[in-house]
Amino acid sequence: MLNRLQFYIDGQWVDPATPRTLDVIDPSNEEPFARISLGSKADIDKAVALARRAFPAFSRTTRGERLALLQRIMDVYKRRYDEFAETISREMGAPLSLSKNSQAAVGLNHIKTAARVLKDFEFVTPQRTTAICYEPIGVVGMITPWNWPINQIACKVAPALAAGCTMILKPSEVAPLNAMLFAEVLHEAGVPAGVFNLVNGDGPTVGEALSAHPDIDMMSFTGSTRAGIAVTQAAAHTVKRVSLELGGKSPNIVLEDADLSKAIPEGVMNMFSNSGQSCNAPSRMLVPRGLQSEVIAIAKATAEKVKVGDPFAEGTRLGPVVSEVQFNKIQGLIQKGIDEGATLVTGGTGRPDGLNRGYYVRPTIFADVKNDMTIAREEIFGPVLAILPYDSEAEAIELANDTPYGLSSYVQSGSLEHAKEVAAQMRTGMVHLNGAGTDINAPFGGYKQSGTGREWGAAGFHEYLEVKSVMGYEPAQA
Repeated sequence: MLNRLQFYIDGQWVDPATPRTLDVIDPSNEEPFARISLGSKADIDKAVALARRAFPAFSRTTRGERLALLQRIMDVYKRRYDEFAETISREMGAPLSLSKNSQAAVGLNHIKTAARVLKDFEFVTPQRTTAICYEPIGVVGMITPWNWPINQIACKVAPALAAGCTMILKPSEVAPLNAMLFAEVLHEAGVPAGVFNLVNGDGPTVGEALSAHPDIDMMSFTGSTRAGIAVTQAAAHTVKRVSLELGGKSPNIVLEDADLSKAIPEGVMNMFSNSGQSCNAPSRMLVPRGLQSEVIAIAKATAEKVKVGDPFAEGTRLGPVVSEVQFNKIQGLIQKGIDEGATLVTGGTGRPDGLNRGYYVRPTIFADVKNDMTIAREEIFGPVLAILPYDSEAEAIELANDTPYGLSSYVQSGSLEHAKEVAAQMRTGMVHLNGAGTDINAPFGGYKQSGTGREWGAAGFHEYLEVKSVMGYEPAQA
């Protein structure tokens, strides 16, 4: 059993104010393999005070000093890259290949992106005799999820450091070890004491204490819409900035002129990637009614080739979902789809054959789904795809937008111009045309109940800045 019972506060590992522990479970075998401490309001009060103390000096560091710091962080991260991949696979179940090629990789890429944005950013822009000045917002509270853990940590921490902020991170208590490894990286890279702090804990205790704290200037939260509402409510009393990246129920519109042999397997595998545990997963596939039979055949064949198993085994494409809570939720929603009359194409309830332990879910596809069914409305966060038939392109667009969420949408067409026309009508923060992946330099975030604010790239950097107008300002003479 690995014991990681301390928090990282003011540049050192310290004991919690009150001892309270939680086991970290390996989702592949349901066994505890590590133990962490759960923090309290007292731990948050301590961390916030020290972050507040560190802010004046760090906020005044130069661009060059912060660029050098980010480079040192990248250097240490690269040296410990394999540890990140293995830790993520162990604590949240991603196949090792996915952890190495995507999970760990995207964390490093966010640090690189923050450095690139910082290098060219204009902190002071003259406008006649007025200067528009961009300054670090202050002390930031960060709450991150378990599904893409180091991705969400790095895309908050890196731009906040680049902007000159100090911060307190509460990672998910379900997958906390990668965050503690990241704290070790920052320490070795020489992040000044008090600039980055980490306190483990649960949402109702540590998350609430962070969100409501009067000395926190901004909250950056990624997670469920329900929890995002709680963060916003707690933060409202102190009128702090709140940036939210929340849930999704993303439509994948397959148009009449799409190449089904390419679009359908890509859509299925994109949905199943990371065991369906991605907020922007294309969970609703909208297809012309006359093509549904052909789509079903291709989707079924694709799903039944997917190897589910041990994250560390060769050839595994789908690992377990993260926890017993998630497993039970997904099983209940699959059963709901059956009970409400959707056609079960493949998969269903229970574990895949040969897997009697671990939180493994059968890759599942439903067809003949109506948009008022539970599996079409709720974010399942598991490897479950719903195929919805439509009778006209206008209906497809209406169905796609008929959701409280608005994170991502996907459009498949034989004509890029046709795809662009449909994309212009999507009420989502992101649109993927013909299988295009995410762009780490582009804004990531959504409309409606998928959140407020944006992360990634220059947009993510701006989230951590305040804007000041200085009148009577005369630019320095050349």
